[in-house]
Amino acid sequence: MTDRRELPMLPDFAGGTSFTATRRVRWGDGDRVRRLRLDAAARYLQDVANDDTRAVGPASSEAWIARRTIIVVHEPAQVGELLSLTTFCGGLGSRWADRRTSIVGDGGGHLECSGLWIRFDPATGRPARLDDAFLALYADFTGDRKVPARLHHDPVAPGATHRPWPLRSTDLDGLDHVNNAATWEAVEDELARRGILPNWCELEHREAIAPEDEVTLSSCLDPDGALLLWLTVAGAVRASAVVHARP
Repeated sequence: MTDRRELPMLPDFAGGTSFTATRRVRWGDGDRVRRLRLDAAARYLQDVANDDTRAVGPASSEAWIARRTIIVVHEPAQVGELLSLTTFCGGLGSRWADRRTSIVGDGGGHLECSGLWIRFDPATGRPARLDDAFLALYADFTGDRKVPARLHHDPVAPGATHRPWPLRSTDLDGLDHVNNAATWEAVEDELARRGILPNWCELEHREAIAPEDEVTLSSCLDPDGALLLWLTVAGAVRASAVVHARP
């Protein structure tokens, strides 16, 4: 697999429409050393994206499904830190948009994040095209930057270890599948087991994980020491992650 860190993060904000919100890192968002966990950061990303779309009108607040999320931890945020989250559209596809979010804390925390989200029509259960109203709001500063929706992670490695990953009712959201932020909890759990502090992290969703699914967590380290993780159902990969450790 190509080292995804070699691919450029979407560019920094350079004008156009953006939205900024604040979040305090609470005790329930930190790990045992008070570091902001990845699942909590992913929840912040969902929240500020929803706040942004609601601010511009209800038509923009329709359901979106996470396809890929990248979180780069330049400096971990800590419990008690006040974070400023600035989010903006970094690129578009026919039925999806890539949202960039910069997280900067008053205590030195700094995360740069990119999320590819598929617009979803609850009536049909299918991806929905980006309409003119949405493009009028967000296409002004992306120019002609198109982003692909294809996924990149390899299948489960032959030498991976396996363990059950039981689902909880709190993992599920209003679309009746495991929420993106809850999927990051599996990544955090494996990082804690292996004593890895995250630096560059990417999570891909191939298919939704449903309430009745029996999920297996498989993981291993690649030759460079990066954590590779898969969540599978009956052998089929539903989500996968690559996490490079902090130096």
